[in-house]
Amino acid sequence: MATMTAPRELFMHELQDVYYAEQQLVKRLPKMVDEAADSELSDGLEKHLEETKQHVANLEQVFSEMGQKPKGERCPGIEGIAEEHDLFMREAKPSPEVTDMFLTGAAARVEHYEIAAYNGLIAMAKGLGETKAADLLEKNLTQEQQALKAVEAVGQRMASDTKRMAKA
Repeated sequence: MATMTAPRELFMHELQDVYYAEQQLVKRLPKMVDEAADSELSDGLEKHLEETKQHVANLEQVFSEMGQKPKGERCPGIEGIAEEHDLFMREAKPSPEVTDMFLTGAAARVEHYEIAAYNGLIAMAKGLGETKAADLLEKNLTQEQQALKAVEAVGQRMASDTKRMAKA
């Protein structure tokens, strides 16, 4: 990587990073939907897949606003979360109940990662005077925050169900 000296360069780097992450999620979410046994979890992941496709489109519009062609930059953070998922599923061979609980945690980790990325991008976009880009990024952020709340609610329900079953 060449020496980065301008805030706009960092913004573009971070934009490419989150673009790559969102594209990877479009590829991986269908697998998670298939793995989920809990219908609320599966439906929520399916809904978020459709939102993620829109996130990609919004990011492509941000690239356009910046006068750039959409381009992803390898994102080790999202790859690490994906690798953790694959390793757990392969080695633990979890039951459907454990798989669902694991998926809620994995989804929450992804949402936290994306929320942090979007918060940083929005601040940079505003600092660069890119208000249209900031507005598009804020739309993605809002949906990521809503997805986090939804997956946390499912996780809380599952934890309560597990606690009740353990007492029975």
